[in-house]
Amino acid sequence: MASDNFVDYVSIHCTSGNGGGGSTHYRREKYIPLGGPDGGDGGRGGHIIVRGNTQLWTLLHLKFQKHIKAGHGVHGTGQLKTGAEGEDKYIEVPIGTLAKDAETGEVLFEITHDGEERILVPGGRGGKGNSHFKSSTNRAPQFAQPGESGRESWMILELKILADVGLVGFPNAGKSTLLSVVSSAKPEIGDYAFTTLRPNLGIVPYRTHHSFIMADIPGIIEGASEGKGLGLRFLRHIERNSILLFMIPADSDNIQKEYEILLNELKQYNPDLLNKDRILAITKSDMLDDELKEQMKPEIPAIPYVFISSLAQQGLVELKDMIWKTLQNDRMA
Repeated sequence: MASDNFVDYVSIHCTSGNGGGGSTHYRREKYIPLGGPDGGDGGRGGHIIVRGNTQLWTLLHLKFQKHIKAGHGVHGTGQLKTGAEGEDKYIEVPIGTLAKDAETGEVLFEITHDGEERILVPGGRGGKGNSHFKSSTNRAPQFAQPGESGRESWMILELKILADVGLVGFPNAGKSTLLSVVSSAKPEIGDYAFTTLRPNLGIVPYRTHHSFIMADIPGIIEGASEGKGLGLRFLRHIERNSILLFMIPADSDNIQKEYEILLNELKQYNPDLLNKDRILAITKSDMLDDELKEQMKPEIPAIPYVFISSLAQQGLVELKDMIWKTLQNDRMA
């Protein structure tokens, strides 16, 4: 996925349809010029509906679609005929999309599977025809309900990437390089902070016929949970990953400390993230011999780890084996 095409946040103005008005029609027969009331109900106004679509990975298609309007309901007519409903408008979104009220910030719902439909803004109800208001004291009511007005509001759609493995690390930890080597994704790679400005997804082939999805999340810095650096905008993507793959380079001054800083930022953002399975990849390990690796072991956090080098293609098979085994254990739990 080209990073320039990744859009994970859009604000849209939604207007649902007005309900149709009820009818004040009266039955007319040959010898009864003004019979009883037979006015039909008005049709419901069109809803704004959000629908999950597994073929979508981004909200790019909504980036320039700022206004979405549903159709109005049709007025009721005689012979108790109900007016047609207004046309519903569907917004197709990727799995993992949150809908929020832009004014209050309230989370309305989350789309979690393909084809799931949720009403974002309901259409106005149709008014009742005069047939509903007939009584023993009023045999020919001359009024009917007007249709209910549609609703108008700004809504936010926010995507959280759904991936099996989320890469967690400081800028320049080698996340983009790993993704480019183990998958067909082509993220931008450079020797400066925040090369990755948008999440990148890659499908990683495993053994014969298996695969899993890996997400390269823009680098975390200390204070990210408070909005520093790229901040909260990308931390949310980690929430939907099954496994967190921490990546720390072999030339780090203190691997344990770096790991604790990363872990603390996740905890400050959402403590539930600490319940996810964690794996540590010590990157750029082609500069290490066996003796240096042994010397480093005391400062390595007490989680499953592997020494890798994306450029030298070292340790990648072992890493994928470790990831696959963890994923299978999660699915069986």
